[in-house]
Amino acid sequence: MRRGCFKVCLLVGCFLPAAFAATAQEVVHALWGTVRSINSTAKTITVATDDGSEGLFQDFTKSNISLDFDKKIRAEATTANAFTKNGVRVIVYYFGNSDERTAVALQDLGSGPFEKSSGTVIKFHRNEHTLTLKNKSGTEETFRLSPKSVAETAMGAVESYDLDLEVGDQVRVTAAPVRGVETALFVRVM
Repeated sequence: MRRGCFKVCLLVGCFLPAAFAATAQEVVHALWGTVRSINSTAKTITVATDDGSEGLFQDFTKSNISLDFDKKIRAEATTANAFTKNGVRVIVYYFGNSDERTAVALQDLGSGPFEKSSGTVIKFHRNEHTLTLKNKSGTEETFRLSPKSVAETAMGAVESYDLDLEVGDQVRVTAAPVRGVETALFVRVM
C-alpha cells in the first residue's frame, strides 16, 4: 500500500511542474526605439532602443505560445512578421530576457518630433490623465496620457490609463505634441 502511494506521489510530482509550465503565459513587455533592419530570411529585427543600445529580436512565429498581451495595445500594433518599415520610430512588444528576446508586434509612432525626458514623478493624476516629473536639471515637465499611450512596468506593457505611479518613482517618457499638448506615447517605469 505504501509503495503504491509512493509511486502515485512520485508520478504526480513529476508531471505537476510540466502542467504548470504548459499553462504559463509569456508576459509581453515594451520598449521604444528605431528600427535599424529587418531580416526576413533570418526572421530578426534590429532596433536602436531608447536607452541607446542595439536590440536584436527574433520574429515571433510560434502560435502555440500563450501571451499575456493587452488586447487594446495589440489592436494598435502590427504583428512582427508583417512589419516591414525600416528607419521608423516604434514601440516593440516582446517577451524574453535581454539575451534572447522575441518580438511579438511593433507599433509605428510616426515621424515625430519626439521629446525624450526622464526624471522623478512629482505628480500623477490618474483621473486627469497627467504625469508631471522633475528632470535632472530640476525643470518640471507635464505630459498628458491618452488612451493610446503605452507604459512599460514590472508587470509588462499596459495602457497608460492602467498605470499606477507614486511620487518619487523614476520614469522615462517619450512624447510628441498632440494638438499643442505634450502627450506621452511611451512611459517606462525604471
